[in-house]
Amino acid sequence: MDLAIPNIERVLTMKRGDWVKQLFQSIDDQNAEAFLAFLSDKVLFRFGNAEPVSGKAAVGDVVRGFFGSIKALRHNVTETWEQQGVVICHGVVTYTRQDSSVLSVPFANILKLDADLIKEYLIYVDVSELYKIA
Repeated sequence: MDLAIPNIERVLTMKRGDWVKQLFQSIDDQNAEAFLAFLSDKVLFRFGNAEPVSGKAAVGDVVRGFFGSIKALRHNVTETWEQQGVVICHGVVTYTRQDSSVLSVPFANILKLDADLIKEYLIYVDVSELYKIA
């Protein structure tokens, strides 16, 4: 009888994959409260080249403001890596502006973790064209 022990690394990766999927779903749903549940109370958050923001409440204000400035967004996460408490996600995000025009750009997020809460959330994306008027 073969009692194969599952590959722990693979099991953890699957669980982390589900966690990443839920994180980006909360963002794509523009659900600030669900998104904030992934963050530690003392999180450091930086979106693109904006000034960093500290603390969950301040991040909530920034995120709600951003969600209110666009009609929709959708992430296509194509790659995810995890190494010693850091998760890196790469893909393409498509923003739908208030006038229904769209902008798709590559992104990379670096998420530094404390257990399963994000203590540092760094977003590398060029949104310089997002608010330009055609």
